[in-house]
Amino acid sequence: MPKTAVIAPPEAPKDCDICPRLAGFIAANRVAHPDWYNGAVPSFGDATGRLLIVGLAPGLQGANKTGRPFTGDYAGDLLYSTLDKYGLSTGKFQARPDDGLKLKDTLITNAVRCVPPENKPTGAEIVACRQFLISRIAAMPKLKVMLALGRIAHDSTVRALGAKPNASVFGHAKRYVIAGPNGPLILHDSYHCSRYNTNTGRLTTEMFHNVFAAIRRDLDA
Repeated sequence: MPKTAVIAPPEAPKDCDICPRLAGFIAANRVAHPDWYNGAVPSFGDATGRLLIVGLAPGLQGANKTGRPFTGDYAGDLLYSTLDKYGLSTGKFQARPDDGLKLKDTLITNAVRCVPPENKPTGAEIVACRQFLISRIAAMPKLKVMLALGRIAHDSTVRALGAKPNASVFGHAKRYVIAGPNGPLILHDSYHCSRYNTNTGRLTTEMFHNVFAAIRRDLDA
């Protein structure tokens, strides 16, 4: 008798232990910083929205500390100000989870839900966590547009959609149409909005805004 496929939930449990290295790293941080969130960080925003933003993983003193994606580090400052500029949020971002900020038509998640040491998840950890990304995408029936922040998020998103990354190669401001579980999806790429990328000039505010302008056009089409 064939086995029934086990479908993961769209969110990992806070105490997820699928990846031993990540679970051990978080356990150590619970001891060092018991007042931090220290767990698999859930997606944030409108789960019925048409836009899904996929980041890499929680930052140690950002989302791992606050429990909300892109909250507590510079990457969030740029991302959330841009969402506001393009009408995708309400309220004021104040880098804390109780600031009252709400996203409009938009959900933010990560390819890897737990903080990795030095912000570098292993290939096996990315694969292990992809089940939650697959379920997250499938659980958004109105999903139309996706944004991948960085190559790892791009590759994991493409694979989550059942496609091959070599057919849709990552590149800043690239745009692809890929089959999704509920119809065709538009995938936009951007360099990750990390402090490193902005400090080195690899990503400028204008470059980031241009990607969101293209996303806005697709949402409004």
